[in-house]
Amino acid sequence: MTDEIEIVHALPAHADEVAPLFDAYRCWYGKDSDPAGARHFISQRLMLNEAEIFFARQGDQAVAFTQLYPIFTSVGMRRVWILNDLFVDESARRSGVGTMLVETVTEFAKQLGAVRLQLETWPTNTAAIAAYEALGWKRDAEFLNYSLDLTDTTDG
Repeated sequence: MTDEIEIVHALPAHADEVAPLFDAYRCWYGKDSDPAGARHFISQRLMLNEAEIFFARQGDQAVAFTQLYPIFTSVGMRRVWILNDLFVDESARRSGVGTMLVETVTEFAKQLGAVRLQLETWPTNTAAIAAYEALGWKRDAEFLNYSLDLTDTTDG
């Protein structure tokens, strides 16, 4: 791929471009492919303003995306963004597009006055961990994170 990479702040009209990447992302995490479900989920997040999605387009092909969810810190009385999803298609890996997306959402969060970005990843995702740490992300050594499963399935 030799086309220039364009970072796009997704609108509801971009759901068809983002959904295949979201479906591939879910498959990477071991879920079955569900193109219709992926499109519905992405479309809903965008239409209901429940997430901010940025994606990278190279030529006429979407090659990567990231999705942010807003939360707040009560103690800091400011917004925090969770970088919940980041996926780069195999064809665009090692091209710097993942870094471009992280830098874009970092600037986006700063412009909105956020106090921090947060993310979690599998401990075995060493490529992502190295990339995040190279961009200045720090592993949380202060707090323990817990979760409570409220479902009877493994769809978490």
